[in-house]
Order: sequence, then C-alpha cells, then structure tokens
Amino acid sequence: MKRCLLTMAVGAVLLPLACTDARAATATAAGADVAAQPTTLDAMIVTGTRGSNRTQFDTLAPVDVFSQEEIQAVESTDLSDVLAQLVPSFVVQRLPMADGQVFVRPATLRGLSPDQTLVLVNGRRFHRSALLGSRGAQGPDLSQIPTSAIKRIEVLRDGASAQYGSDAIAGVINIILDDSIGSEFTLGASEYAEGDGSARRFGARTGVGLGQAGVLSLFLDYDTADATSRSRQRPDAIAFQNAHPELQVPDPVQRWGQPDLENRRLGFNLKLPFGQTAEAYAHGLYNSGEGVSDFNWRNPDGTASVYRPTAVFPGWDVRSLYPTGFSPKYGSDYDDLQLVAGVRGQFTPDLSWDVSGAYGRNRIEYTLDESINASLGPASPTAFYLGRLSQVEKNLNADFVYALPLAALPAPLNIAFGAEFREETYGVDAGDPASYAIGPGAAAGLAGNSNGAPGFGPDNAGRWSQRSHAAYVDVEAPVSARWNVGAAARYERFSSFGGTLDGKLSSRFEITPAFALRGSVSTGFRAPTPGQLYTTSTVQGLDTVTLQVFTSGRLSPNDPLARLLGARALKPEQSRTASLGLAWRNEAGLSGSVDLYDIKVTDRFSQSASFQIPAGVPNPMGYTSVSYFTNDFDTTTRGVDLVGSWVGDAGPGQLNLTLGWNYNRTQVDKGATSVATSQTQRVIFEERLPRQKGTFSANYDIGNWTVLGKLRHYGAWTDATGNATGDIFQRFGDMQFFDLAVAYRFNAGNSLRIGADNLFDRYPDEAVFQASRGLVYSRNAPYDTDGRNVYAEYRVAF
Repeated sequence: MKRCLLTMAVGAVLLPLACTDARAATATAAGADVAAQPTTLDAMIVTGTRGSNRTQFDTLAPVDVFSQEEIQAVESTDLSDVLAQLVPSFVVQRLPMADGQVFVRPATLRGLSPDQTLVLVNGRRFHRSALLGSRGAQGPDLSQIPTSAIKRIEVLRDGASAQYGSDAIAGVINIILDDSIGSEFTLGASEYAEGDGSARRFGARTGVGLGQAGVLSLFLDYDTADATSRSRQRPDAIAFQNAHPELQVPDPVQRWGQPDLENRRLGFNLKLPFGQTAEAYAHGLYNSGEGVSDFNWRNPDGTASVYRPTAVFPGWDVRSLYPTGFSPKYGSDYDDLQLVAGVRGQFTPDLSWDVSGAYGRNRIEYTLDESINASLGPASPTAFYLGRLSQVEKNLNADFVYALPLAALPAPLNIAFGAEFREETYGVDAGDPASYAIGPGAAAGLAGNSNGAPGFGPDNAGRWSQRSHAAYVDVEAPVSARWNVGAAARYERFSSFGGTLDGKLSSRFEITPAFALRGSVSTGFRAPTPGQLYTTSTVQGLDTVTLQVFTSGRLSPNDPLARLLGARALKPEQSRTASLGLAWRNEAGLSGSVDLYDIKVTDRFSQSASFQIPAGVPNPMGYTSVSYFTNDFDTTTRGVDLVGSWVGDAGPGQLNLTLGWNYNRTQVDKGATSVATSQTQRVIFEERLPRQKGTFSANYDIGNWTVLGKLRHYGAWTDATGNATGDIFQRFGDMQFFDLAVAYRFNAGNSLRIGADNLFDRYPDEAVFQASRGLVYSRNAPYDTDGRNVYAEYRVAF
C-alpha cells in the first residue's frame, strides 16, 4: 500500500504537522508518494485530526482520501464535477439559464446547503463566491481551483464546527496542493455525441527543489468549452413564424444547455525550511475567466411590455431592432484570487506552532447583450454592463499543538489550541445607468431596466463587512491501546450578531485489529454572511402558462418593505450532529466503512414566500412579487454512507473494485412549510435531490494497459419551478450511467487515455411542464443531461 507521510523534513529533524485554521497542515517530506486509494483505510490523513500518524482506519470520524490518479481519471476540469463522481453524498447541478448559477453551480454534501460545507486548501479556509444562489446560499466556487494542482483531496464526513468554525455542518473538504518535484503536461479534448460542447484543455505543473528540503510548485491550466443545446422550438415561436412567413425565425429561438466558458488558472505552492526547526510556506491560486449563456426569448406578438408602440416614442418600434424577437445573452466575467503565507515550527519536540495569514477575493462582473431597456425607447443601448459583485476575506491564525506525556496513557495526550481573526466584506458596484433606468416609456407600460437581468443601481451598491474572533481547544486522548477519545470546543464572536459556543465529543474503539467502532456528537453553526444580511437583487423569469415575463425582487431583511412584510434580523443556523460507524480491513485487500448520521439544523436559512406589493407602496422596479432571506425552517437529515474496496490479483493483472453509496433523507420539522403558499420550500428541502446516490467502479491494470469502468446511480427526485401564478412540480425516476475509459502507458512518462462518460447515451425523462419554453430536460437535474461525452487525454511527465 502507498502511504502519505505526516512529517516534514527540516535538516535532520522530523517535525509533526503544525495545526492551521483547519488544524490540518499539509506539508510532507519532499517527493513523498501520496497516491492512496479512496477507501484504503491505512492511507494517512491530516483532516479532522490534530494528532500525527492518523490513518483513515484510525480516525474518530469518517474521512475519504482521493489520490491524484483518481482525480485525474475524471473527465472534467471543474472540481465540482470531479467530487460529484468521487463522493457518493456530493451532488452538483448544471442549472442552465439560471442567471449566475449557470457559472457558479451549487454543490451539496449530504443534501445540506452549499454553504454548510467548509472548503479548505492546504488546510486553510477557501473564500466564498460573490454569488448568492437562488435560496441565498453563498458557498465557495470549487471550479476556481485547478485540478492539475491537486495532490489529493480529503473529505471529512462529519459535523466539525467545533474544530473548524462556521460552515462545517455537513463536513469539510480539504484540497491538498501538489508539492512533488518533477514536471507534467496534459492535453485534452472532448465532445458530446450531439456534436456540440467541444472542450479543449491544457495543463502544466512543475516542481523544483529549493535547498535541502524546500519545494516550489507552479501550476497552469487553460480550458475552453463550447455551449451545448438540448432545446426544441418553442410552440409560440412556431406560431409566430406561421403568422409572419416573411421573417426567418431562429430555430430554436433560445438555447437550453451549458454555457460557453473559458478559464485561465495559475498558482504556486511553496515550502522553504529555515534554521533547524522551522519552515516558511505559502500558496496562491488565481483564475480569470468568462462565460455566456442564453435567456428566455421575447416574442414580438406576446411581449407587450417591450413591443408596444406608444405616443411617448412616435414612429419607434422595437421590431425595427429585433423583428423576430430576442433572447438576451447573459455574460459573466470573473476573477478569483487566494494568497496564503505562514511560518511554522517547534518550540520543543513536544510543542509545535503555526502562524499564518490569508487573503481571498472573488469578483464577478455581469453583462447583457442583445437586449433593450424598452422604457428608454430609441435612446436605449442593446448591450449593458450590469455591475459587479465581490467577496473579500481576510484570515489571521495562530495555532499550537502540545503532545503531553502522561504515565497513565499509552501515548501522549494531544492538546491543540489557538485563535483566529476573520473579516469578510461583500460589495456591489452599480452597472451602466441604462441597465437600471426607468425611462419615460414606463408611464406607457414599457418595461424599465435592461430586459432579462436588471443592472445593479445605486440603491443596491455598497460595501458591507463582518468581523469575527475565535478561540478553540481540541484534545485527543489514547485511553488505552484500543480506545481513543476526543473533545473540542470553540467560541466565536461575530460583529453582526454576537457569540456562539460549539463542542464535539468523539470516540473510537478497536474491537479487533480488523474492526473498529467509532462515533461522535457535536454542535455546529453557520453564520449569515454580509451579502445575505444586507444586499438586494432583482431577477426576471418567464411564466410557463402565460409566457409573460415577470420580475421578482429579493430584499434585504433590513429593508423597510421587507420589515413591513414580516422580515426579521437574520441569526446563525445551529446544528446538532450524531454519527456512529464501523470501519474494517483485512489482509485479503478488503476494506471499508459504514457510517450512520443524524443532523438537525434549526433556524435554517432560506428565502421567504413571495409577496405582492401592498397597495399604495411605491414600486419603481415594477416587481411582480418580492421576498427576503429568513431563518424559517428546522430540518432533520438522516442517512448512511457505505464505502468499500477490494484490491488484489486477478489473472495476469491487478483489479481494484470500489463501491460508494449514500442514502440521505431530509425532513422539515417545522417552519413556514406548514403554510400552503410555501409548499415549494418543503419540496426543495425534502425532495429536490436524490435520496440515493452510488458509484461502483472497477479498475484493471495489466501490463501497460488500464481499463476503468464505472456505474453511477441516482435515485428519484422532484423538480420544482416557480411561476407568477404558482409553483409546479414533476417527479423524475432513477437514472444510471455507465462510464468507460482505456489508458495506455507508452513508457514511464507518456500515456494516452480515451473514454466516454454516459457511454450508452442515456437521457432522463423529459420535463413536460417546461415544453412551452423549449426545454427538453429539467435544468435542475442532479446530473448531466447532455448525453454521451467522448474524450481523449495525452499526458507527459518527466
């Protein structure tokens, strides 16, 4: 078995890994081999424990480890897609034509909110995206992290707020960057069986030694992906064409599918020993990219708010610009930056320290082309700058670990303690005046704002900050050679709402050398972000019954109108988690674990029901309805994770069988879901994701050949779509996809891999209630609905 080292070489001294913000530092001996099988339970880990020499089999909570080889075996440069194939309880959606979520896709662990999973890079907190999703979730954008830079990924599947702070309700994803010496280049290409979605990728990494034990790794990724389309012509577009045979109406008039994307990612990872017992370290990641997606088609015969001739603009008609209607093009230009630097070392052989600082920033600028602000008439542009969102986070950490020898214990008592300061700032910059203007034509019924996505106006713009201070202590005690216990406590105080105290108790008992029982109980929290506390937004949609565009506003809970409608100040979500599991391994190559969990979340964050604007209240934005963020629900999530693997000889080669399966069910205990108008919220919490998700893979190595087959299973789920006149639902059944890849190694440094995801080109049932919009397959599906994707990848290492 391959093992990961938990020490770093500094001269002739081996230092234990120092604690970080996550108490999970990642330095390893230079050139250490870290490729571990995901369920090989003697793989060394650094997530979820502050002690050294922990393996997956030894941990007090379940931790999955995914090696560089497994990460690279998934055909995607988007880390969200990679994790969705590797982690059974991790789900990510495509969400075409869903505003900013087309580019920043929500991802969930154990069916909880995207911002209830903490993401770390090299043990340091990775910042959030600037986008707030449809239900207000503001989680990290995993697509910003280059997959070519990753050495391994560790996923802690347990509540861990007492160890890590806010957001770690569902678990922790720790991404370890590559620090090996050597170079690698990758060229890849893929295309869907329909002939669209062509993607190209170039990746490069090089690692050079610095002195006796230092390493500098540099990363570069460049990838592009063309749009896909799984659309039919809208019935109203067909009727419009029949009524106007002199016009050439595009077919289809709007595209449902993945956006055009281009990404440029680069970064570095550095460790530099100095003296005999200390080391400086740093890493940086930067991504710049852009994407374009379609919006709903505006029918000239049916969109009176745009195509209405008025006396305000005599002789002017939008038909002169868009005679066959228009589908606005929604663009996103984004850049993302994270910088971390620190120093760690030892005061004594038993006492280590780590001091670090981190800066993270995510910025998104939105544009809209092929549109109009009808209320401005002929003075309106057809292209708009909508404004910019930004999220900035700053962290300072001081962490210590003391191994206290006690005669009564078979091994030292591990005591970790430290403090953290965090500041996060959310910003909104206004767009072009024309993007939010209410022009003179509004009095005659012409719609204001850029049609499709109103820009951010001066009333939306601003900067809002929140600070927090935290202190923690974490103890792990080997009560006997077979029994370990752990206890952690963390107090954190936020400038916006006050303090919170959380704790965790965990235990592991080794029944035999091959079987171990483990369990934990913990409390947790997720603090509301400045973006959730203070910002407002406006979105436009299309009613699938009337085919009329409607405008919805999401107000800040502090907005006077929101207060009038019942909004209250946001407070943290609180959680209580209990888990119980069994891990096993044997000499025959069989290993695995099964873990039961129960997660109760109170004051869960969501979006309120939609309200009509009260009579007599000014409505300059022309809102059809408004809502606001609220702590409105209590839920219970129960489930089981099963992972297992077998590695052994099979004929002339070696076979590795891996199984990952998750059952997850969320139930609303109380909240506004008891009201009929909030039925959609109940469905969203309880049924929008499959209760079952599993993967079975077989990897066979024989000579220079490797064959990988993978079966992916998704359980049934329910789609919900909002209309101006109410919400509609559709139930979708189970789906299975089979992936196949074949690789050939020409020599130690050259290899070629050819494969196909969804080899049998399977599609789910059609979304019948969306047919009026030309949509064939649900945009909320928890899997790719574009069919078979064929790819090839050439890799050179030296």
